[in-house]
Amino acid sequence: MCDTCGCNITPGNRHLVAPGGKFSRMDKGKTAVDVLQNLLSENDHQAAHNRAHFDQQGVLALNLMSSPGAGKTSLLEHTIDAIKDRYRIAVIEGDLETENDAQRIRAKGVPAFQITTGNACHLDAHMVHDALHQLDLREIDILFIENVGNLVCPASFDLGQHRNLTLLSVTEGDDKPAKYPVMFRAADLVLLTKTDLLAVLDDFDPDKATQAVRHLASDAPVLRVNTRQPAQLAPWLEWLDTEVTAHRERLARGESLRPAIQPEGVRLHQHTHTHSHP
Repeated sequence: MCDTCGCNITPGNRHLVAPGGKFSRMDKGKTAVDVLQNLLSENDHQAAHNRAHFDQQGVLALNLMSSPGAGKTSLLEHTIDAIKDRYRIAVIEGDLETENDAQRIRAKGVPAFQITTGNACHLDAHMVHDALHQLDLREIDILFIENVGNLVCPASFDLGQHRNLTLLSVTEGDDKPAKYPVMFRAADLVLLTKTDLLAVLDDFDPDKATQAVRHLASDAPVLRVNTRQPAQLAPWLEWLDTEVTAHRERLARGESLRPAIQPEGVRLHQHTHTHSHP
């Protein structure tokens, strides 16, 4: 097995390349790219299995992605307060270390399972599958998966979710969609967070951020949210209600939905996170 960065080998798929694993032995001349392609194929297979479980139990699975500190956990806390009387909610949290975020969610009376990824900068379908053994899908309407804070790698890996949500804090810069196109092309919804700070920030233009998303040929809704003022969550909550209804209608027709996993992200992994055997 050639050397790869921790981004490719995760606690969820390490068994595949460990001694005795499916990809532990490589033919002479094979490269790390081959290993990664195999791992991605296995990931997609596991993701489809996860999604089948979600669909069977009527669960809408949403993957939240952003850079660190964009406000994913805070958004979830306030969302839980707003909708917990209408929907049964569970959360899977992904971080390199600590159970801090899962503890915050549990304090809201919602089941939360923490995945610590070590040096892996994204969740994968195997890790999510392991977490599902700790949750009763029969008791869940919406499963939020809070991915590791990272604006590149999470867009490349299908977890079994139905929708991708990308958060962009107004403290980050309105050109982020242009700088990180893979992530924002993967988004089914973009949330501009911490908009209460716009009153004191003169270098973030929400319209420019929206235009940057449109330049990626994306028609994903771009909504402004502010957890300090609950009324500012209304557009986001309306989107959630619409998605739950649409998901139930799809399932009644025997249909499912796969998120926009980005092939550019896969190629980015292949060319920047791997190298050949000498």
